[in-house]
Amino acid sequence: MERLIDRRDAGRRLAGRLEKYAGRDDTIVLGMPRGGVVVAFEVARALGVPLDVFIVRKLGVPWQKELAMGAISSGGVRVLNDEVVGSLGLTEDQIEAIAAREQAVLEEREREYRGHSTPLELSGKTVILVDDGLATGASMRAAIQSLKNHRPARIVVAVPTGESGTCAELGREVDEIICLMTPRPFVAVGLAYEDFSQTSDEEVIDLLERARSLTSAGSPTAGKGGPH
Repeated sequence: MERLIDRRDAGRRLAGRLEKYAGRDDTIVLGMPRGGVVVAFEVARALGVPLDVFIVRKLGVPWQKELAMGAISSGGVRVLNDEVVGSLGLTEDQIEAIAAREQAVLEEREREYRGHSTPLELSGKTVILVDDGLATGASMRAAIQSLKNHRPARIVVAVPTGESGTCAELGREVDEIICLMTPRPFVAVGLAYEDFSQTSDEEVIDLLERARSLTSAGSPTAGKGGPH
């Protein structure tokens, strides 16, 4: 099986499938930290469009933290799985306590990653949501649900590799999905890469700062209106 060199290589390859969005002033790329930001940086740079970070924090059930009862995301959006909440009899106080704790972590991460820059406006935009791969798709599903509350005009999910069933399921929830590689059997995201070393917070911060510099300086393609 052909493998991706690393996340940067993955981003450049992914950008090749997203060329129709190049230089459009209605398009934003969002990277899911940490590894997704590395991929997203290369996509945004190749397309000449702005990059921002989109953080999702899972709301785990108190006695089984891996079981998600919902999620919160950048922009203060909370999504609850009513089925899980109802079946487990979770109280509003329990939900509020977990949400408050995760909100504090999310806000700390946002300050760390963004510094003093404000989040990009997503309403009415074409938003390309990027991660470094999809296994169960739980975080991406939460991100999609949260993103819909920002009322973008179009949601595109773009990943270098993913489990084929997960890609198909998520594709029904968005306007477009691109999964470059869907190996069978799918074992783990990292197996699609030659180098899948951990991304540091410092790298995320550096890439977001570089992307802001590129956007403010203006790229050769920036500002061109694309087809709507």
